[in-house]
Amino acid sequence: METYQIQKGEKTDYIQLMTVWESAVMATHHFLMSEDFDFFKQMIPSYFPHVDLYVIRIEKRVAAFMGVSEDNLEMLFVSADSRGKGLGKTLLLYALENLKVNKVDVNEQNTQALGFYEKFGFKVVGRSEKDSTGKEYPILHLSL
Repeated sequence: METYQIQKGEKTDYIQLMTVWESAVMATHHFLMSEDFDFFKQMIPSYFPHVDLYVIRIEKRVAAFMGVSEDNLEMLFVSADSRGKGLGKTLLLYALENLKVNKVDVNEQNTQALGFYEKFGFKVVGRSEKDSTGKEYPILHLSL
């Protein structure tokens, strides 16, 4: 497996982060209605300044990123064409080992993400009927 270098994300990365986000969500969030996809696409950039961003670049292009706030993993996305290369694992291990992350929320319908986090020891400790925007997407709260 290749090793990837993690760098701090910058404001100048936001456009590339959104490209990764869109690609990742299209590949993994089949449960999202198209109008909700558009809604989140407008909302996501406003979250970036409120988290510590970390990126992995492949040939100068952001291929994966995560956002962390205190001990919570707020977001982790891998572009569709970079899935299966260990980028998500690399970012998560960095977050666990260096940033003391021990919590993450996952869409209940995103069973791939749930399985991914469970492999690293996360357990479901709670559930919300709606997401943080009040939409009808149940959220699982995971903790180590």
